[in-house]
Amino acid sequence: MFMRTQRLFLRPPFPEDWREVYRGINDAGLVRMLARAPWPYREDDARAYCAAQRDPMDVRLAIVLPGVDGAPLIGQIGMDCSEDVPEIGYWIARGYRKRGYATEALGGILQIARMLGVRRVQAGHYLDNPASGAVLRKAGFRETGEIHPTHALGRGGQMVLARRYALNLDERVEPGGAGDGEADVDAQMRSEANRKPA
Repeated sequence: MFMRTQRLFLRPPFPEDWREVYRGINDAGLVRMLARAPWPYREDDARAYCAAQRDPMDVRLAIVLPGVDGAPLIGQIGMDCSEDVPEIGYWIARGYRKRGYATEALGGILQIARMLGVRRVQAGHYLDNPASGAVLRKAGFRETGEIHPTHALGRGGQMVLARRYALNLDERVEPGGAGDGEADVDAQMRSEANRKPA
């Protein structure tokens, strides 16, 4: 499955992408905000992720940025369709934030979801990562009012409270551009990294 947005190209991860995936996600501040990535994140984790046979109900796409200097892989986005309401998740590598890429990639995967006949999608963020909520809202998601304990593999498997969002795909929402909360995500991660344990 492939999708071209205004600035990005969404495509399946290839086995040879593992180095770029590893460079992008090997960031403790980033991984602690993800449910499925382990910490520490190792080269073998990236190799396994990129080489894995995909379940057709689990859409995983590399976010690449085509340009005159090539097409660097700047993140990942996915949609797990194994649930009644598919769950969307994503990450953007440090150095590519604050430019609206997360919102644009979300817009692309929402188009894919519509093409697949998906009527409603959901997503969430840990309470200590409110900037991710800004990205979701910019893409048209609305808070459900629910806060659920959610597994966080990147935090040693502990349960962490997460705010839940949903979007009915029958509603047409045009996602915003730059300044979509990614700046706040970066600031939040810096704050987390500098915070001393109590």
